[in-house]
Amino acid sequence: MSAYPPYLDLGPLWHAAGTVRLPGSKSISNRTLLLAALADGVTDIRDLLSSDDVDRMLDALDQLGVRLERSLPQRVRVTGCSGIFPGKSGDLFLGNAGTAFRPLTAALALNGGHYRLSGVPRMHERPVGDLVDALRALGADIRYLGKEGFPPLEILPAALRVGARVGVRAAVSSQFLTALLLALPMTGKTVTVEVEGELISKPYIEITLKLMALFGVQVARDAWSSFTIPAGQRYRSPGVVHVEGDASSASYFLAAGAIGGGPVRVQGLGRDSVQGDVRFVEALAQMGAVVNAGKNWIEARAPADGQLRAFDLDLNHIPDAAMTLALTALFADGPCRLRNIGSWRVKETDRLSAMATQLRKVGAQAEEGPDHLVVVPPRASHLTPHASIDTYDDHRMAMCFALVALGGVPVRINDPKCVAKTFPEYFERFAEITSQTVVPVIAIDGPSASGKGTVARQVAAALGFHFLDSGALYRLVAYAAAKHKVDLADDDALAALASGLDCELRGDQVVFEGEDVTRAIRSEEVSVGASRVAAVPAVRRALLDRQRAFRRAPGLVADGRDMGSVVFPDATLKVFLTASADERARRRHKQLIDKGIHANLDALLQDINQRDARDARRSVAPLQRCADAHLLDTTALSAEEAASQVLVLCRQALKQAPSR
Repeated sequence: MSAYPPYLDLGPLWHAAGTVRLPGSKSISNRTLLLAALADGVTDIRDLLSSDDVDRMLDALDQLGVRLERSLPQRVRVTGCSGIFPGKSGDLFLGNAGTAFRPLTAALALNGGHYRLSGVPRMHERPVGDLVDALRALGADIRYLGKEGFPPLEILPAALRVGARVGVRAAVSSQFLTALLLALPMTGKTVTVEVEGELISKPYIEITLKLMALFGVQVARDAWSSFTIPAGQRYRSPGVVHVEGDASSASYFLAAGAIGGGPVRVQGLGRDSVQGDVRFVEALAQMGAVVNAGKNWIEARAPADGQLRAFDLDLNHIPDAAMTLALTALFADGPCRLRNIGSWRVKETDRLSAMATQLRKVGAQAEEGPDHLVVVPPRASHLTPHASIDTYDDHRMAMCFALVALGGVPVRINDPKCVAKTFPEYFERFAEITSQTVVPVIAIDGPSASGKGTVARQVAAALGFHFLDSGALYRLVAYAAAKHKVDLADDDALAALASGLDCELRGDQVVFEGEDVTRAIRSEEVSVGASRVAAVPAVRRALLDRQRAFRRAPGLVADGRDMGSVVFPDATLKVFLTASADERARRRHKQLIDKGIHANLDALLQDINQRDARDARRSVAPLQRCADAHLLDTTALSAEEAASQVLVLCRQALKQAPSR
């Protein structure tokens, strides 16, 4: 949201479906930033989360003298400091970012400087004593500036006494262990960290260990009781690091798919994720939801009978995503029990108390225990309408309770700006998958060089709609085939490429595997390859769902050769552009000459005639005008004139567009 109101009214909503590109993981983003800062070399971090918590880490590293180059909100180049921060003093304000406060406390305690670390009032209520005790055992001089055991902290230079072993209690937060593990390679000595008592949130420690290994530091683990860092290891930049999509954020959309019918697909996170919260889908599946996953996506939909089942689960391993399950429980067929979630009490708010209080507002019975929550959904899932949900300046409370609206009741979310902590655009993305009006599609088809791409772009801009250049997807398949040395005669391999295509269309920009390939896919070599792959039935089938996923509010203008006939047969308006073969050859000739490419007009005319014949004979989605498509001959029209005529048709059709 560009500007946040004091409250946000949602719903009533009855359906959820669509695709969401996830923001980067907060846990991975802040760990990666700190490791890059401590490493030798330059690290290019891509898909970084853009949020308050990550901004607090970036601000702190900047104050500590780390060189940061941020060309885009989701991309930063970090020049590492080889284990020692240049800044030897500073007052660091870290907001309510536990993933910044705890690891920086450990790293700065071993840096030999004088620092003060503080945050918002709630941060000063979140315990840090177990970490401070462990660091003091290493010789660190850390003093509490307020209440004993809690921030704010003062760290002073000290002579470290790093021994062979150090103990840490991690029953309150796994971040205490993470902080020690991330910082101890700075000492250059062999150190074993012994966990005293229970270790919670073990999957978050897995993230820490995998990222340390990525930066060249190996940790030997004895089950979950001790962790040994051998001497002589240093962090070294791996070069480029891609941050996974946030698994906790994925939970809201996957739950929406399970509650609201679906399918809802999240992109940027897959079955092989390093994040523990990806196991949220196991709980959804246990409730009867239909879950599918690929390398870079996960999708959920409602059970076949539409009814989610009750559960009784130990959720210590996914404490953040467990909050989403508490809301999903509202739609179950009986009481649901969430166990071993005591860590909720020391998060951004006392989440156990807050969750129970707000669930009662929407008609559920909620039994709150020291480390458990029992949710009894209202009878027949008849939720209380017009509940006003307090969010306690906790981003996850706001995001979870948006799901209430899928019960067909209006709900008010107070202080929605708190989502900026991890997902500033959350409510926009939520609206895109839950819009209660049929998202209109303008399908513009036609043969090569009929002007459909230029016209479609102008129409999309005039209407404020999204734009899909379907030809770019086929060009991307051809480009990917060339890049990965896939034979264009191997239909199965091409289909596999199309199915797993890692790409985004951002307006006129085409991004493939994280790189801008807008110009590269317009080369003549790629154009020839695109013509070949577009004729492969398996490729067209593989790209069908990908193309349909571009249908997002407020609307879509899609151009191609089968947009109205195959991809969007229910399009609000179908237009078939055409022009004489001579005129299309002339346009193509001009395009090539303008690019400085030699071209023969007669040869182009022959190629267009052959391509028309080939496209018309295709076994899958042959080029043809739909019976309900408006025919527009652009032979004598400029692109602007053609777009103007299409806009007239659009506005007439949109006035008559039905609601869901």
